[in-house]
Amino acid sequence: MITVKCFVFGPFQENSYILFDETKECIIIDPGCYDNRERIALAAFVKDNGLKPVKLINTHCHLDHVFGNAYVADTYQLKPEINKQEAPILDSYLMSAKMYGFNAAIPSPQPSAFLNEGDIITFGNSTLELFLASGHSPGSIVIYNRKQKFMIAGDVLFYGSIGRSDLPGGNPETLISSIKNKLFSLGDDYTVYSGHGASTTIGFERMNNPFLV
Repeated sequence: MITVKCFVFGPFQENSYILFDETKECIIIDPGCYDNRERIALAAFVKDNGLKPVKLINTHCHLDHVFGNAYVADTYQLKPEINKQEAPILDSYLMSAKMYGFNAAIPSPQPSAFLNEGDIITFGNSTLELFLASGHSPGSIVIYNRKQKFMIAGDVLFYGSIGRSDLPGGNPETLISSIKNKLFSLGDDYTVYSGHGASTTIGFERMNNPFLV
């Protein structure tokens, strides 16, 4: 059974996730740890729970989701896995960080693999699936588990809101289509772990999200 641990990191209050199961293997998703205190918190959780990180995954490569890539790479010898369409955004991450005044940002390593729609992610005894959900960012991916009915949605869908689509590569019509045709297809009983804010469910968002009803 997969356990989902959420950390709220960085100046953008971004949700970083560690997923692990009974084997103690884990994957780290969107590490947003910006300062040393946050890096220590992530490492302490891994150590205290006897976890073995085996993958580093970015749902997309906006700066708040990759601040911790370098730390995770150096600490656990892992390089990020992303969708190929996010590569230019990852390449421009440090420039974007400096533009926003985050001069302590550390360059991210280049990806070790590219993730595509339909790929299967495995760790320990667990299996995750993914699909491309463009619109917030061109290569945004959503990672989901059918057995436990949850998804890691990045900045695609939030509690009562959706991701912004005014950044480079964003498109509002594409974003709405991704949510309605892909996320909603998984079923109302899926829990949505978003890139910011509280978790929600597909059923709640289908009925109540003002951007989607």
